[in-house]
Amino acid sequence: MKFDLRVYVVVTGISDDHIRAYIADEGLARFCTLPYEKPTKANFDTFNMHLTNYSLNKSSDTYIEENPNQNILEPNNGSKRTLTALFK
Repeated sequence: MKFDLRVYVVVTGISDDHIRAYIADEGLARFCTLPYEKPTKANFDTFNMHLTNYSLNKSSDTYIEENPNQNILEPNNGSKRTLTALFK
């Protein structure tokens, strides 16, 4: 399964000897909604297999919506999850 991890960072200062940056406590894991296969001419246009973009995958028949009644920090099978849920 192909996925990406989205970690948010803000850089507040850069000087000759250091960079001041802050990493958010939480991030996202986004999953393709189709199992990954090596790109070929036949599957090259199958975006849900190769790209993790929410805007592309949310319309897939295999997209798993987050349960609004579940704590987003708890493990789940959603196509988009918090990093806390993923690591648990």
